[in-house]
Amino acid sequence: QFQFVESGGGLVRPGGFLKLSCKASGFSVDYYSLAWFRQAPGKEREGVSCIDQRSLARNYVPGKWGRYTISRDNGANTAYLEIDDLTPEDTAVYYCAALPAQGCPSTMDSTSRFTYWGQGTQVTVSQ
Repeated sequence: QFQFVESGGGLVRPGGFLKLSCKASGFSVDYYSLAWFRQAPGKEREGVSCIDQRSLARNYVPGKWGRYTISRDNGANTAYLEIDDLTPEDTAVYYCAALPAQGCPSTMDSTSRFTYWGQGTQVTVSQ
């Protein structure tokens, strides 16, 4: 069974740090670009970051590229997302997804090419 399981979410104060994990099972992430998306209450899902098969990363949140660091460990079949200096605007359910392509897309306007999705992990930034 193909599966992604996210973890690492939780309640954190503004200015804090989180590291999210996404472990795949049933398939090898070696042949995929891996991405993180998020969906805030009442908003559409948006792309946050993507890392391709060569571990080249691309961020998609306008103006906030430096706060998100995506990485991957193919040996552990896992992708990670570090978020620094969290703000309430980061509150969302974070999802990971796999794209059967060598490179990451230039935009995340369409998610139809992403084949595997996790169930999400909730991140809440609040005092």
